[in-house]
Amino acid sequence: MVRAEAGTAGLPAVELLECIPPLLFLLLAWGLDRVLFAMLTIIRQHSFVQYSFRSSHHLEVRVMGTSLMARLLRSTIGALNTSSHVELQSSNFACLPQPRGMTTDGYLASGLPLGALALLCLAQVYTYRLRRVVAAFYFPKREKTRVLFLYNKLLRQRQCFVELQRRRVARRARQHQALVSGDACTVPRPLGPHLGRGTSLLEWCCRRWPRLRRFLRRRCVVCGEPETPRSRLCPAPACSSMYCGPCWRDVGGACLACAPGDRGVSEESSEEHTAYAD
Repeated sequence: MVRAEAGTAGLPAVELLECIPPLLFLLLAWGLDRVLFAMLTIIRQHSFVQYSFRSSHHLEVRVMGTSLMARLLRSTIGALNTSSHVELQSSNFACLPQPRGMTTDGYLASGLPLGALALLCLAQVYTYRLRRVVAAFYFPKREKTRVLFLYNKLLRQRQCFVELQRRRVARRARQHQALVSGDACTVPRPLGPHLGRGTSLLEWCCRRWPRLRRFLRRRCVVCGEPETPRSRLCPAPACSSMYCGPCWRDVGGACLACAPGDRGVSEESSEEHTAYAD
């Protein structure tokens, strides 16, 4: 039942990740549409060509005289008297592309389905919770058992986390004491000429040049913050672990490295070998 709840809690995130490919495709389509619209607009503006042709002529033959021959010539040659005026305009406007960009309504119409899909992915977790409501209505004892199991699991995880932090603080305190005192047996040695696993550059430099220990700035063994005037030291002379103000309040004013819960912790204990209780 707990595994089913964990899977249900992770479904919205997984389905939202599945919405990323359609979103990328939609953005690509929008970008491609914008690029094509800009290209066709530039082609239309710079490829427009207009032709204009104008022509006019006037022909008139005048025959003077009143004789028979003059009248005959006027009747025959007079038909050649013409006058014309031609003006033509032509362009390639009909052959040019006519791009039309997407409007705001078009963007909304293409983006709303994807937005609705994302909202459904977020809202489906509430519909999944209805299964627990229905199961609790028909099987109240089973629901009570499930709630008690989850509550006990959270308590075990919290207790395990406290033990994990206690071991981590104890190990950091031992490493700091070894750096300050110069004890080479406590601090892990490097493997070969390079830095070994779990050995920081600061530890290696302090072992290589012991005079650097006087310039070593202490840090909080819980969060790693540098030492400040408000930092607190463990009152035990053999510990001298340093805590920042917030961490000292969180641990209740008691050093985790010197607490009784740290007894029996081996030197090789680390958070890599500690896991939350299932």
